[in-house]
Amino acid sequence: MLPSEKENPLLVVDIGNTTVTCAVFQQDAVIDMFGFSTDILAEPDRLPEAFHPLAGAGPAVRDAVLCSVVPAVSESVRDYLARSLGGEVLLVSSGMKLPFSLHYESPSSFGVDRIALCAAGRKLFPRQALIALDVGTAITIDVLGAEGVYLGGFIMPGLDLMAGALHERTAQLPLVSIHQPAELLGRSTVTCIRNGIFWGCIAQLDGLFVRISRELQEQGEGEPAMMVTGGNATAVAGLLAARPQLVEHAVAKGACYLYELNALRRQ
Repeated sequence: MLPSEKENPLLVVDIGNTTVTCAVFQQDAVIDMFGFSTDILAEPDRLPEAFHPLAGAGPAVRDAVLCSVVPAVSESVRDYLARSLGGEVLLVSSGMKLPFSLHYESPSSFGVDRIALCAAGRKLFPRQALIALDVGTAITIDVLGAEGVYLGGFIMPGLDLMAGALHERTAQLPLVSIHQPAELLGRSTVTCIRNGIFWGCIAQLDGLFVRISRELQEQGEGEPAMMVTGGNATAVAGLLAARPQLVEHAVAKGACYLYELNALRRQ
């Protein structure tokens, strides 16, 4: 990429199951950020309202990359951005040029958020095996070898999903907000649920990190780098024995990197 080309701001739209995060990048740095509820995207008439903060984002934004795990709204958002921005709008997909080799049974079913996360990890740790953790609505772990080959991963329910499932599938258990408890053991139904979900998640992740690291080293991949991102990443990152590197907005950063690898034109 030419230096003059990097001056152009790029909009990254990360559409999650619960929230949408919009980040404006310039020279690989975030210069503006805003967000809103994913529910808004189900109402096309509200798209101008949702993306209104772009009007104050500084230099005119023309190009965008969209990373969406909600396929039902992806095309309408891309069409809206293409019309309103007037530039190139890319959708993150497994069919893009990727900075890693995606060995997956059905590449088209591999989540685009996971694609972007692996791309971000590959840029941060280009010569290391990698364990990438995303702690959001769902918890995902994806593993890359040192040569950039996708080795596999895990998908698990997130903290709030676990709390919701206990409430919805039982007659008496209340819906509990999940955050780091002050103590290990709960002494009420609410704290027993909160502590069980939170500390159970920490123990689960610690155990998986140990097993994955051991397997990678047995395969000759060496000691892996570890990174964590996602809405609940700050709540768990410092409590994990492996001490993964906290990378805020890693999915957006990965989508930005994928745009750099795949864009057809610059203005």
